[in-house]
Amino acid sequence: MDWKLLLTVFGTVFLAEIGDKTQLATMLYAAGDGRKLTVFIGSATALVVASAIGVLAGAALSRFVQGRTLSVLAGIGFIVVGVWVLIKP
Repeated sequence: MDWKLLLTVFGTVFLAEIGDKTQLATMLYAAGDGRKLTVFIGSATALVVASAIGVLAGAALSRFVQGRTLSVLAGIGFIVVGVWVLIKP
């Protein structure tokens, strides 16, 4: 196992999810109901499935596009979203 990669992915995803709409929705469900374990299991399962889709999509794309190109495209995508957030009315 590549521990450096594991910790990098964990740190990146963890920081991206803090204060995210997903976390806020999960907090809302947990605050409104006494079944916190059910909320945790549902939310954790959703994140695992979404991550699995991301891994499968990345693996499929890597067959056709080089990793560096994917990194550049992802970076450009983040910049575009950031600019959009800044200029939207």
